[in-house]
Amino acid sequence: MAADDEDLIDTLIPRLDLDAKVRLLTGADFWSTPAEPAIGLRRMVLSDGPSGVRGESFDERAPSLSLPSSTALGATWDPAAARRYGSALGAEARRQGADVVLGPTINLHRSPFGGRHFESLSEDPLLTGELAAAYVAGLQSHGVAATPKHYVANDAETERFTVDNRVDERTLHELYLAAFEPVVTRAGAWALMSAYNAVNGPTMSENPLLAEPLTGEWGFDGLVVSDWGAVRTTEASANAEQHLVMPGPVGVWGERLVAAVRDGRVAEATVDEKVRRLLRLAARVGALDGAGAPPVAAPAAEDGPTVARELAAAGSVLVRNTGELPWDAATLGTVAVLGHNAALARIQGGGSATVRPAAVVSPLEGLRAVLGGDRVRYRLGAQVAEGVQPFDPGRITNPVTGGPGLRAVFRDADGAELRAEDRLGASLIWMGPEIPEGADHVEISLRWDAPAGEHRVGAAAVGHLTLDAGGTTVLDTEGVLTGDEGPGAAIFEAPSVTAGVTTDGPVDLVLRFRPSGQEAGMALVAVTVGTETVVADPDAEIAAAAALAGESDVAVVVVGTNDRIESEGFDRSTLALPGHQDALVRAVAAANPRTVVVVNSGSPVLLPWRDEVAAVLLGWFGGERFGEALADVLLGAAEPGGRLPTTWPATGEERSVLSGVPAGGVLRYDEGVHIGHRNWLRHGETPAYPFGHGLGYTTWTLDDATTGPWSADGVEVTVTLTNTGTRTGRQVVQAYLSRRGGDVERPARWLAGWAVVDADPGTTTVTVPVSRRAFRHRAGATWATEPGTWTLHLGFSVTDTPLHADVEVAAQG
Repeated sequence: MAADDEDLIDTLIPRLDLDAKVRLLTGADFWSTPAEPAIGLRRMVLSDGPSGVRGESFDERAPSLSLPSSTALGATWDPAAARRYGSALGAEARRQGADVVLGPTINLHRSPFGGRHFESLSEDPLLTGELAAAYVAGLQSHGVAATPKHYVANDAETERFTVDNRVDERTLHELYLAAFEPVVTRAGAWALMSAYNAVNGPTMSENPLLAEPLTGEWGFDGLVVSDWGAVRTTEASANAEQHLVMPGPVGVWGERLVAAVRDGRVAEATVDEKVRRLLRLAARVGALDGAGAPPVAAPAAEDGPTVARELAAAGSVLVRNTGELPWDAATLGTVAVLGHNAALARIQGGGSATVRPAAVVSPLEGLRAVLGGDRVRYRLGAQVAEGVQPFDPGRITNPVTGGPGLRAVFRDADGAELRAEDRLGASLIWMGPEIPEGADHVEISLRWDAPAGEHRVGAAAVGHLTLDAGGTTVLDTEGVLTGDEGPGAAIFEAPSVTAGVTTDGPVDLVLRFRPSGQEAGMALVAVTVGTETVVADPDAEIAAAAALAGESDVAVVVVGTNDRIESEGFDRSTLALPGHQDALVRAVAAANPRTVVVVNSGSPVLLPWRDEVAAVLLGWFGGERFGEALADVLLGAAEPGGRLPTTWPATGEERSVLSGVPAGGVLRYDEGVHIGHRNWLRHGETPAYPFGHGLGYTTWTLDDATTGPWSADGVEVTVTLTNTGTRTGRQVVQAYLSRRGGDVERPARWLAGWAVVDADPGTTTVTVPVSRRAFRHRAGATWATEPGTWTLHLGFSVTDTPLHADVEVAAQG
């Protein structure tokens, strides 16, 4: 930051008394920091990320760009794509009025069972760190702060508020801290989020790791923001490098911190340093009067939907192809599109990462847009989404305005109207000041253009619900949690209650909802109004889908998960696809040998039929333009550019698959440096698909590799490869390192570098940089490098490395 801005901050801090300084260090509300007009400080708005920017509200009338999940970004292996991803979010944050984006999530894929696996980039610290640094640089180029999270070792959701993760010093530095280091030392992140969990004893909001290596060795000069509600003590957290408590205005600092300073338990200079960091952030994002303008103008904002579409294609991973793909749209015959997720695609996981896009293109819609409805025929096949799903916005009408959507009215206990809103969607959330004082319940009215037949109609919510359909009360009940849900369950895990409704055309619906547990006043209202899919005879539905496939030239089965399976707040208990999806795939594959399976999940799932189908394409949670990107890839308009950023297990029961379940409040990382592909190599087990694997629409040979001289930066490898196909393609040349002998325990191989190649048919040359950091190991409190001969393994995945080259390394720290 400019010296003039630092000088300005030096003059501002003494103008504040202790109470004013401390007030700045706890949020003003759920999403913002306090303003201080006396020094020209406005409020700063923080918004959830990492794959969209929601702003301060869940209101669908202020929609947000929804990019593909972080796992899809990880699959690109492309720092340029990550910078573009971050830049799109920076532009979106500016549009939403947000100053700080809570992302990227750069915890590692230690276990595929992790509930927020979809939010993180990779199992590998080098790949994670490089992509995260590019993301941060792209986002901050718009004058918006990135907040890499969750520092550190927040790799699972089970007992995340209290678990003590025990990680040895070498593993902590070489893996989990290594993923964060580049975002600080190279990308210069302006903020960082401390995690809920403890590491080796202290909880992270008061952990010594905030000082070393973060603000000490790495020189982090930004603001450490707590995860929401993570700060639980006054003195211990205030004396740590924890700088901002969120949310507010009530917290454990405030008056208690003022008292601690006056009693001499916390130095006022410590408070001043926290305020300095807050004001530095404000200067950087343009929230402090008199601070200089950013040194470089923000880049022009790209079209968000275009970015979402292109990144979804770039991150899709073709893990199997018998020559079936790509299809030629001009000559392709009829297409059977099957699966619940084909029509109701999952574009994001559950939890705080949720955003509301203006529109979503499903796989079914994407294919029909290109091929036409006469060639593309659909069948459910197997149910995935459970419980009430919101009404299709195109089928509901506001009974007051006559326009699309519904009318929501807050009423007091006597039924008097307090406020009315005309909403466009049927999944509704209000928080804090969005709820009028004195509200007792909310009344939702709409006209549903219902298909003729029997339906299960109702709501997902926690509290008392009544539903009138056509003037008749069909539901009067309570939505109750079981007690096993995670935090935020009223929003993300609300129970569904439904009633049978028979329709022969449009029907008027009125839902009245009183949230439970809010007798002192409403702080949260969350309710989804809609229908529940019920498949009375799963076997008959599968048989009908297989029959449709047999009548068609080709079949696409879209399988996957949903936000009740992959979400913040809980980990998965199984990697199996939910419901009857495995049976659906097998039945369709038996009926049509030209069956392609698209996997719509944010993290690994089991694919027991993977060798029985013509092709398998991983689409991840594909963002708002998922269907368009999928059509681009299936029809050859775009290359499936991704490579696996994490290993996909075959059974989920392998020794290499680690547990994230604590015992007695402690989770021991006993595997040490052996996670992900390192652990699979250690145990000699074969996964379904290895780290780095991915196919394209052309073929490649790896011809030669030559290493340059060892230098202070490491070594560069010149690789010659040939695109032996007939079309332009993308390849990722990967370099893995090994060390025979020596005195240090090491993995059999570990990722040391890579290069993304886009090339026409013919021979091309690429340089793969391998940093000297890849050769280092943590020895006590320092870094060391063993001298001698090291081997580089070059190829297209961790198990496909046909070329080898030796590197002679001199001893150095």
